[in-house]
Amino acid sequence: MNIGSHYRLYHFIPWTRKKIYKMLILSSVPTILFYFLGWKWLAIPWVPVALLGTAAAFISGFKNTQTYNRSWEARQIYGAIINNSRSFGIFVKDFIRMNDKVQESALHQQIIYRHFAWLTALRFQLRETKNWEHVKTKSYNKEYLQYYKVPEWEDKIEDKLQPFLSDNELQYVLSTRNRATQIIALQSAQLRKLNEEGKISDYNYTALENQFKEFYDQQGKCERIKNFPYPRQFSSINLYFTNALCFLLPLGFLGEFSKMIDKFGDNIVWLTIPFSVLLGWVFLVLEQIGESTENPFEGNANDIPITQISRNIEIDLREMLGEKELPPAIQPVNNIVM
Repeated sequence: MNIGSHYRLYHFIPWTRKKIYKMLILSSVPTILFYFLGWKWLAIPWVPVALLGTAAAFISGFKNTQTYNRSWEARQIYGAIINNSRSFGIFVKDFIRMNDKVQESALHQQIIYRHFAWLTALRFQLRETKNWEHVKTKSYNKEYLQYYKVPEWEDKIEDKLQPFLSDNELQYVLSTRNRATQIIALQSAQLRKLNEEGKISDYNYTALENQFKEFYDQQGKCERIKNFPYPRQFSSINLYFTNALCFLLPLGFLGEFSKMIDKFGDNIVWLTIPFSVLLGWVFLVLEQIGESTENPFEGNANDIPITQISRNIEIDLREMLGEKELPPAIQPVNNIVM
C-alpha cells in the first residue's frame, strides 16, 4: 500500500513508459505515411473513433470499479481480523482461568502465540503467486519491485512459525496443505480439552469457539478473493477495446487535422502525435491501474498491507499478555508498506 499523498510523476511515468512508447509508434507511423507518402486514405472520420472510445471508457470504468471493490473488500476483511483478534485476546485472558497463575499465564501465551502462527500462515498463503497475477509477469511491475520488498517472498515460513508453535505442532502444520486452517483446528482441540478438564466453562468455551468460526469465515473470504480472479472475459474485452481505440486514435486525429490544412498548412497534421500519445496514454493507464488493483494480496505496491496489519495485531496482543519487549512496527519503504 502506498501511503504517500499521491504517486509522483517521476514514479508514475517510468511505470507507464511502455504505454507512451507504444502510442508514439502507433501515432508516428500513420502520420509519416500521411505526410511524406500522401496516404490520405489513412485519415478517417472521428465518429467511429468516438463510438469506440465511449465503449472503451465504459468497460474501463466498469473494470476499475470492480477491481477497487475487490481491494476494498480485502481491506474490510483484514479490518475484521484486527477487531476479532483483539476480542480473542481479551476472551483468552478473562475466560481461561487456573488456580496457578504462572500456569495460567503460560497457557494464555501458548494460545495467543498460536494465533500469531495463524496470522503468519495466512499471510504466507495469500502471498503465493497465482497464474493470473501480474506482479511477477509484467515487466513494469517487476521493475517497481526495486522500491519495496515482500517479506513473505524472502522469509521462510518455518522460521516465522517456529517462535509461535511447539516442535510437534510445527512439524504437523508444515506437513499440511492449508496451514492456517490446521492451526485453528489445533486451537479448537486444545479448547475442547480445557473444557473437558473443567478449566473453562461451557459458556466461555462456546464464546471462544465462535471466535474461531469468525476467523475461519474471514480466512475463507480472503481465499475467495485470492483464488478467484477478476473474470477473464471482462479483463480481456477491456484490453481489446483499449488497444483497438489506441490504433484508431491517430487515424481519427489525422482526419480532424487534415481538415485544417488549408488554413494552417500541412504541418498541422504533426499534432496528431502528441494528441494521440496523450489520449491513448490515458486509456492505457486506466487499464493498467485496474490490472494492478484486481489482486489485492499478490505482492503489488498497491496491495493490502497484511504484513503490517499482522505485526500490529501481534504488538497489541503481546501487550495484553504484559510483555515489554515488543517487535518493531513495520515501517514503509519508499512510502510503500506491505
